[in-house]
Amino acid sequence: MALFLSAHLGVAQTTKLDSLRGEITSSKDDTSRVIMYYAYGRELEKKFPDSAMWYYNLAKERSIGLDYAQGKATYASHAIVILNNKGQFSKALGVAQEALRIYETEGSKKDLAVAYLNVGSEWHYLADFQMATEYYLKARKIAEDIGDKKLQRITNNNLASIFINLKEYEKGKQYAAASLVIAQELKNEYAISSSTYNIATAELYLKEYGMALKNYATIEEIGIRTDNYILILDGQLGMADVCSATKNMVKALEYYNKVIVLSQEKEAPEYEMYAYMGLSDLYLNALDYPNAGNNIVKGIALAERLESQFEMKDLVLKASVLAEQTGKFKEALNYRKQYEMLNDSIVGEKSKSNINLLEAKFEVEKKETMISQLETEKQIQQLRIRQKDLLNYILIGAALAILLLSLLSYRNYVHKQNLQQQRIAELERERQLMATEAVLKGEEQERSRLAKDLHDGLGGMLSGIKYAFQNMKENLIMTPENLLSFERSMDMLDSSIKEMRRVAHNMMPESLVKFGLDTALKDFCMEISNSGALQINYQSIRLNRENLEKTTAIAVYRIVQELIGNILKHASAKTALVQVAKNNGLLTITVEDDGKGFDTHLLEKSKGIGWTNIQNRVDFLKGSLAIDSVPEKGTSVHIEFEV
Repeated sequence: MALFLSAHLGVAQTTKLDSLRGEITSSKDDTSRVIMYYAYGRELEKKFPDSAMWYYNLAKERSIGLDYAQGKATYASHAIVILNNKGQFSKALGVAQEALRIYETEGSKKDLAVAYLNVGSEWHYLADFQMATEYYLKARKIAEDIGDKKLQRITNNNLASIFINLKEYEKGKQYAAASLVIAQELKNEYAISSSTYNIATAELYLKEYGMALKNYATIEEIGIRTDNYILILDGQLGMADVCSATKNMVKALEYYNKVIVLSQEKEAPEYEMYAYMGLSDLYLNALDYPNAGNNIVKGIALAERLESQFEMKDLVLKASVLAEQTGKFKEALNYRKQYEMLNDSIVGEKSKSNINLLEAKFEVEKKETMISQLETEKQIQQLRIRQKDLLNYILIGAALAILLLSLLSYRNYVHKQNLQQQRIAELERERQLMATEAVLKGEEQERSRLAKDLHDGLGGMLSGIKYAFQNMKENLIMTPENLLSFERSMDMLDSSIKEMRRVAHNMMPESLVKFGLDTALKDFCMEISNSGALQINYQSIRLNRENLEKTTAIAVYRIVQELIGNILKHASAKTALVQVAKNNGLLTITVEDDGKGFDTHLLEKSKGIGWTNIQNRVDFLKGSLAIDSVPEKGTSVHIEFEV
């Protein structure tokens, strides 16, 4: 799910982003640039997670290219935050396990502890408490050995959550309290909130409602003060649960609805699912069965999407209770069977994991035995070969030589055939590109000619007419009515001159010819923003230092012009981002908007001239084009090509 950049960045953040962009541009293409990519992504992460993930992926790809183990492993700590917030726990688990494999052979003890902690957290999200606890305890042991307070706090707090899920609330509260003491020593508000949340949750189940409500309110307050929507959601969801438990239906509804609105806005489906679970309980207790059923259905849909079997089990049980209370006993029985199967499957999956581990161990030992046997057989074979006489060597050598010559001849024939086919395909592509280039150049030449004719020809004529009319006015005596009509005609003539100049400028911007692509794009975006039709945030990286070939610069300008035109015509967007970057011989164009989006499959059937022009120019530049769009969530277009 895509989130798109807004033009309303804070001044402090914008300054820091500008500074980091400068450091990225000036840094060497080595591990220091990887570190800069991660730093830049962290600044974007809170408000623009998709853009942050793009920079994290850049950092990972560059780390692979440099064989930079620390850079590859660090990717997990950054990426899983965004994946977890989107509810993509299985994908986050894979990323965390990949980092763990790297740190098991490279990295410090602290790196290994963090990797254990990350893997445990993903198992925790996926409701496998046994696996989660195993990794948490490994992380805590290392944290205590090296005296790392921060890691000790996190592992204690995560273990608290495990025991709360297992309904051992007193033990969970003890672990959370130990975590809170360390958090207060560290003076970290987020850590304090996280520990306080588990304390409040334990208090809720222990029916210490007053203390629980106070602690949840504290979490919401910290979230508002630090602009952290996760803490706000934690606090609001907790207060909703307390109000539900104390039969305060009005306040509970208010808090649950707040959670749904904010979680949908921030794309945090896990919290939305918990809100539906709370609402279903609330309506069941109030005997409001239609609303209870509606919220159960919504919760089940999200649980399926998030692969949350633990929550799915509870939701199916609620569905069984609802069916039973409404007299649908057969449906209630079916839901109850589904609940029992899910409950068994959670335990079954744990057993299956253990079996898989044993099987993997067996397969490794089996492969090692096979390798040992092959090595022994190889040695025996070598001894036998040495005992053969010279004639056998000659015969075998001759046979191999003949076979080798035959294989080489055949491979050479196949290779020539492949080269011919490739050459034919290349010539066809070159012919198409030459035709496209001729059309594009002809189009731009015609635009330039028309722009010049309009500006120099029609523009001069209109200006001469205006000058003649002004002289005529001074030499004529007119009635007030005729004077008013004359002034209106002069205004219309001024408007015509301005419109003519605007059309000529769009056909061939003077700033593109005189000052280059960066200035032309900046002027174009500023002109659109000043018109009030769309607020555009224009960013360029190392573009002002480049002197692009004229045909390439015009093609890039037209691509951006067409994309912005499409946003204005179809997207109903308020803000957009235009980013053009030049790095290591690669030029990238990114255009994003916060509009209504569309189904990208429709482009395959589209016959629109605008989109065809964009595709033709990308083909002419021998580039690649990728589109990411979700209805009602906006659109992102990414283009890159070599220059």
